[in-house]
Amino acid sequence: MSLWLNKSVLITGGLGMLGSTIATKLVKLGANVTVLDALLPGHGGNKFNVNDVLDHIEIVIGDIRDKELVVTVVDNKDIIFNLAAQVNYTESVKNPYLDLDINCNGHLNILEACRKSTVKPLVIFSSSRMVYGKTKEILIDESHETNPLMPYAIHKLTGEKYHLMYWKDFGVPCMIVRIANPYGPRQQMEHSGYGILNWFIKLAMSNNEIQIFGTGEQMRDYVYVEDICNAMIKLAEKDNHYGNIFNLGSGEGTSFKEMVNTIVDVVGRGSIQYVDWPQNYSNVETGDYISNIEKLKSYIDWFPDFNLRTGIAKTFEYYVQYKKNYW
Repeated sequence: MSLWLNKSVLITGGLGMLGSTIATKLVKLGANVTVLDALLPGHGGNKFNVNDVLDHIEIVIGDIRDKELVVTVVDNKDIIFNLAAQVNYTESVKNPYLDLDINCNGHLNILEACRKSTVKPLVIFSSSRMVYGKTKEILIDESHETNPLMPYAIHKLTGEKYHLMYWKDFGVPCMIVRIANPYGPRQQMEHSGYGILNWFIKLAMSNNEIQIFGTGEQMRDYVYVEDICNAMIKLAEKDNHYGNIFNLGSGEGTSFKEMVNTIVDVVGRGSIQYVDWPQNYSNVETGDYISNIEKLKSYIDWFPDFNLRTGIAKTFEYYVQYKKNYW
């Protein structure tokens, strides 16, 4: 029997890439799923993302900044996947107050509602590898110092500290995942602010030029959406990991130029141009990064199933089939 049978689950940001993927998986496992999403323009939410399970979930169109609404949707939930966010790094620099409002005040609303709820739900909070800032080595574990470089990362780190405080002081059980560079089906394709890999797939599909800054040797950890969601679901099935922070990536490093070359090869279109680094970009460049995922693997029975080429191929196939729903 599924551990999720008749569990009452809330997914904030539930119409985005991660939220909709988790929702689809949990419906199949027998959970009662509610998704909350503001559907803010350009922020990634898309009703088509849950088209396969539309008749089996409750959709609430609303904002985590709405205190009264949050109290209503949080009450009597067993588990909350707290994914709602403003995740555009550059937008957070242009409009730090909006980023603060969503990524701090909004999550404080969720946690306050959990504290006051009849049943204190387990909260899984999605943070980011960006909280580490400029890294001192390539393979980064959870003990690496945090030194965020932009409002988005500062507010993500603040969100982490709120969640940990509410566990320690108020008994709201929580776990935090610091996600590397996510990509995959169901991500918005209107602009490049929500995942550069997906955006490059769109450029290649349109036979456009893809620009690589510098030599393209910069290293990143790209992790496929299915692997992320499988790990988060497995974490939520455990009841002895509260107050923990976990890196969530592929555990593999890929240079920027290798990633772009793989996209062009898989898609069969697009071109590549090497350009100089933009002025002042060094202020927010974190340096090479690979997630050390040993802690996560030691807590749950999980390992990434999708290598980069396979993940890119599956993402490309998805957008070939459903292109009209995304751009």
